[in-house]
Amino acid sequence: MTQAPITYDLVVLLDPQSDGSARERTLAECKAAIEGHGELLRQDNWGPRALAYPINHKTDAEYHLFQFHVSDNSVLAQMDRSLHLADEVLRFMISKLAPGTPEAPQNPDTRAARHGSAEHEPAAAA
Repeated sequence: MTQAPITYDLVVLLDPQSDGSARERTLAECKAAIEGHGELLRQDNWGPRALAYPINHKTDAEYHLFQFHVSDNSVLAQMDRSLHLADEVLRFMISKLAPGTPEAPQNPDTRAARHGSAEHEPAAAA
């Protein structure tokens, strides 16, 4: 019996004040590393969001999510090293998803636009 491939999440928080070409280069390098050693399942740009706490005196970050499978786990160490060295990266996290983990949410702005701007449905009359 063949086991299902392991799914990984990579969440990258980029400094929105850094050079746009540097941010794009970092994302392109992540995508190339993943596609060179596996399969990219999903790449989402969640856009600028407020941080829960300041990081390096920054209060906002540009959030990006990659979901992927890799055949060679050494690419995880390579990405970890390159993301640690990139000045435009405020934080990142590579995590292995447990089987049965629900799908990551879509960009909240996109979801709100699709379902209307109301946050809550009106209560049904009794």
